[in-house]
Amino acid sequence: MASNGEWKVNVPEGTLVIEPTVSKRMYIQLQGKILKSLKRIGNFWVKAKNIATSDPRKVIHGVKVGMALSLVSLFYYMRPLYDGVGGNAMWAVMTVVVAFEYSVGATIAKSFNRASATILAGSIGVGVHWIANQCGEELEPVILQASVTILAAAATFSRFIPSVKARFDYGVMVFILTFSFVSVSGYRVEKLLELARNRVSTIAIGTSICIFTSMLFYPVWAGNELHNLVYKNLERLADSLDGCVTEYFKDSNEDRGRKHEGYKFVLNSKAGEEVMANMARWEPPHGRFKFRHPWKQYLKVGASMRSCAYCIETLSGFINSEVQAPELLKKHMKEVCMTLSSSSSNVLKELATTTKTMTKSTKTHLFVQEMNFAVQSFKNAFKDLSKQALILTEHEAGEEKSTEGTKTVPIIAIFPIATMATLLIEIKERVESIVTEVENMAAQAEFEIENKPSKCDQDLK
Repeated sequence: MASNGEWKVNVPEGTLVIEPTVSKRMYIQLQGKILKSLKRIGNFWVKAKNIATSDPRKVIHGVKVGMALSLVSLFYYMRPLYDGVGGNAMWAVMTVVVAFEYSVGATIAKSFNRASATILAGSIGVGVHWIANQCGEELEPVILQASVTILAAAATFSRFIPSVKARFDYGVMVFILTFSFVSVSGYRVEKLLELARNRVSTIAIGTSICIFTSMLFYPVWAGNELHNLVYKNLERLADSLDGCVTEYFKDSNEDRGRKHEGYKFVLNSKAGEEVMANMARWEPPHGRFKFRHPWKQYLKVGASMRSCAYCIETLSGFINSEVQAPELLKKHMKEVCMTLSSSSSNVLKELATTTKTMTKSTKTHLFVQEMNFAVQSFKNAFKDLSKQALILTEHEAGEEKSTEGTKTVPIIAIFPIATMATLLIEIKERVESIVTEVENMAAQAEFEIENKPSKCDQDLK
């Protein structure tokens, strides 16, 4: 402390500490938050742009929804139309908002559910209201309340039934809402029949606008989406099988890409296939798809593909396993393994072509015969390998040994390559089940027979 009563603070030489003021700290924090917000907005814009460029149909879908809402809004703006539906025109707007979906099938399904449930619930509600009205003022609220309780409970329970939930889940919810609305409001509203009529007419207007807009302007068909998904999954399976076996027997550490992981997409496509199949059954005939197209058969093909994909997933995990077969065994089995995987892959690719073009191919059975021949060659090569393996002593275990010029390995070293053999043979069996399901689909959908070359074309060749 100094003699004159002042305090002094000793600061080491070469250091200078400056504390920012409170306002400056708040400015720096605010600036950081603004920069983070701008960065998030920029990332959001980039993601939205990528989605729009990857699939422009999603942008078109937004335009279609805006167009449908503009059309239905005319019932508010134009006096003659407004007088025709009364003040219930808002129900038409709400119908467009909730019923307009991405695909035509989904839009028709929701529109049908909403319209049919409204008509059914309105009819039952008016009937229950008439019965309750005939029973007197004392019993009227009791009957109305009992009817709401019983029908709402029964309709809610029906949503647990798989067939109802798959196709009419939305309709059941609309039924409960409409019936409750008509029954409860009917107790105080005198012109109940007029209210129900206006409600049905506005919903019919909204659903009609949704369906026609969805079908006439750049339609997205759920059936076409399902068809494309199935044949692309067949191609992914073929690429995955080829890629896994090639990855196992590759001679270098070069990166061959992630094409062999396409089986993961097949495993994750079950939910999408089921939704598309349910929506496709609501769609009218379009393009190459006739009335009563076998959409359920696509689900069976998808199930067979996933069964095969599980084996390919196991094969992919085996590639990166820590326990590997000796290089001697790999070289001995490389050719037959590559031949078997290639023949199985050719069958899958031909099935993909058959599904894509909707034509019955004459090459499928030839490829299946080649696959069976490759399996037989594979088994013969594996038998020769097992004959060459000798059980060595503990001192010799794990070491290669030469006997009369022939290299032998311990029998335990065959286990990894035996696992590989089992998986490839199992994959072959599951590929044959895919062939069966695709042929059933081709028969039910009446695929055209592939054009055979004429005799003149053969002579020219």
